[in-house]
Amino acid sequence: MLLAILLPFLSFMVRGKILTGIICLILQITLIGWLPAAIWAVLSLNNERADKRNDRLIRAMKENKR
Repeated sequence: MLLAILLPFLSFMVRGKILTGIICLILQITLIGWLPAAIWAVLSLNNERADKRNDRLIRAMKENKR
C-alpha cells in the first residue's frame, strides 16, 4: 500500500501491468498529476485484492455444494 502511495507507477509495474504503469508514470511526472496517480494506484490495488477475495469465496461455495 505504501508503494502505491509513494510510487504509484511502480505499484502497477510490480503487479505486471506495464502499460498502465507507463501511463501512470506520465501522469505522475507533473506535481498536480501525482495525487490522482496515487489515488488511482491505491484504488486499483484494493480492487485487485477484492477480486481475489471474491474468487476465493466463489471457489469455496462451489466446493461446499459438491
